[in-house]
Amino acid sequence: MTKTATIYRMKTSDHVCPFGIRAKDLLRRRGYQITDHILTNREETDAFKNKYAVSTTPQVFIDEKRIGGFEALREYLDEAPSKSTRYTPVLAIFSMAALIAVALNFGTLHTSIQHMPALFIALSMCFLATQKLQDLDAFATQFVTYDLLAQKRVSYAYAYAYLEAFSGLAMIAQLPVWIAAPPMAIIGTLGTVSVYKAVYIDKRELKCACVGGNSKVPLGVISLTENLAMLGMAIWMLT
Repeated sequence: MTKTATIYRMKTSDHVCPFGIRAKDLLRRRGYQITDHILTNREETDAFKNKYAVSTTPQVFIDEKRIGGFEALREYLDEAPSKSTRYTPVLAIFSMAALIAVALNFGTLHTSIQHMPALFIALSMCFLATQKLQDLDAFATQFVTYDLLAQKRVSYAYAYAYLEAFSGLAMIAQLPVWIAAPPMAIIGTLGTVSVYKAVYIDKRELKCACVGGNSKVPLGVISLTENLAMLGMAIWMLT
């Protein structure tokens, strides 16, 4: 039997609702055939809210029954996160510290001046990945507002932090270039294109997810520089 769902979500020239993207992705992963209604301006959105007496979007309907927003959908599909005490933030920090120690011991640590920029970028990537791994849900929610691939496949938002950590650790451990460079080139290229489009073409005012999902860092030059540094390092390693 085909499972069907209808979702109403907001997507305008200056705002993309991250919870709408995540709700659509969750429904797709659970095998629902989705009718996607995009509200393209504030007037449409307000009219929808008044019609159904709701205060927020997205709103999901399954079998013509209104489920609610993203968190309500999670509960309906038994995917709501646990509300118990979480040790994820501290585990992420200690795990990354342990992995860096292993990587430093695995490779021959070069301390000459010409190797310092590469080590700086590698350590920065590890620390930035740690910030994301402390709360992947929050990171993904902020990341999907501007990353072009994550808007199509939310799973990429979760994979991003691990790819960033892997590339940084691989550089520190001095693993072969063909192992360390490709993931860095991929996330650096996608990140550069996504940030440039969001900031300089669409001229949207967004928060950067580069240091985790709860940051107030504006999306802009710093975000673009981070991605260009990863891309540049990948190209340098490959050539």
